[in-house]
Amino acid sequence: MVGSAIVRRLLAGGYTNIVTRTHAELDLLDQVCVKDFLETEKPDYVFLAAAKVGGIQANNIYRADFIYQNMVMQANVIGGAYQAGVNKLMFLGSSCIYPRDCPQPIREDYLLTGPLEQTNEPYAIAKIAGLKMCESFNRQYGTSYVTVMPTNLYGPNDNYDLANSHVLPALLRKAHEAKLRGDDKLLVWGSGKPMREFLYVDDMADACVFLMEQGVGEGSYNVGTGTDVTIRELAETILKTVGFEGQIEFDDSKPDGTLRKLLDVSRLASKGWRANVDLPSGIAKTYQSYLATLGR
Repeated sequence: MVGSAIVRRLLAGGYTNIVTRTHAELDLLDQVCVKDFLETEKPDYVFLAAAKVGGIQANNIYRADFIYQNMVMQANVIGGAYQAGVNKLMFLGSSCIYPRDCPQPIREDYLLTGPLEQTNEPYAIAKIAGLKMCESFNRQYGTSYVTVMPTNLYGPNDNYDLANSHVLPALLRKAHEAKLRGDDKLLVWGSGKPMREFLYVDDMADACVFLMEQGVGEGSYNVGTGTDVTIRELAETILKTVGFEGQIEFDDSKPDGTLRKLLDVSRLASKGWRANVDLPSGIAKTYQSYLATLGR
């Protein structure tokens, strides 16, 4: 999802010599293949958007997969980029790197000030390691490796697999299928009370390219909208967009995760960037993209 959005933004900005690889074409877990790829292509700039991701259930069940695969992928790409002479790289982290109970909104300097949310701790630790790897290469070797921490992303090419997708695409698919079946209610995990921030993926891509074009060569930046909604409000917006007229039923026996997670985006805003797509508009665009994948 994120990689394709970055490519769209680069093409729109007039960049033509864009090198990409799908997972089938290049296994980022294979250190030798990654090293050979980077040394052959010798890119001027690397956007590291690849990761093993998922929602609360997937993060909690596949803990070993999440920490192992993410740590290996990012180590191979960041280390391989340096060895290939790539001086500029952007690593996409995650807002889950911050402590579970840190003050809101979350500033970049709250990192490592408290315990992490347990359900996604392995993924968070992997992302923290990637951020620190970028910092360390900059300090030791003088590279320009930047980290961006997006809030919850959604948009075209999202993952709609109910077993391991994030909350927004999962609810979008469940609402669509409930409408087709004529259900009178939609079951949603948790209490509906947690608050989350959502960023349309093309806004995320725009922020990445913005930092690249501004020549930012170090540090970490939160990327988000600066506003949040409850899961109940999110579900209501999705149901309205999809046209599902049934009721929402919450299963509070399921975990809520962190009760609130809103990013402080003032550091990036001070550079001159802000998000453009509001949540209702982004969900409408995403739903149309989802319907297109179904051939409807």
